[in-house]
Amino acid sequence: MSTQWLRLRWLFNRRNARALAWAVVLLSLAVAANVAGIYLVGSVAGWERWMSASAGYFLAWRICLYAATVYGWLWMRRRLLARESAPDARRRLVRAEIAGAIAIVALEASLLLQA
Repeated sequence: MSTQWLRLRWLFNRRNARALAWAVVLLSLAVAANVAGIYLVGSVAGWERWMSASAGYFLAWRICLYAATVYGWLWMRRRLLARESAPDARRRLVRAEIAGAIAIVALEASLLLQA
């Protein structure tokens, strides 16, 4: 039993608990925003119409968010490469950049296909 606990111990540390708490808070805020929007508009159908009418504003918001993320990523990348000059660090960064780009393209493609 104690060896199993030691293997699972990494899951129950302060850092993971904080990340989980933030995820729960953000999910709760998203649900609250949707419930408030449905309440203000009056129905789920009205909320969906408002969401589709405001799709351009949401696209502009996502583009600004992606731009801020890219800026932060480039800042972090410069600092990391200055601290770690090993080729392995560069390969890890490239893999993370490719994974991030694929995730963003998949997200935007799914939103485009829904429209």
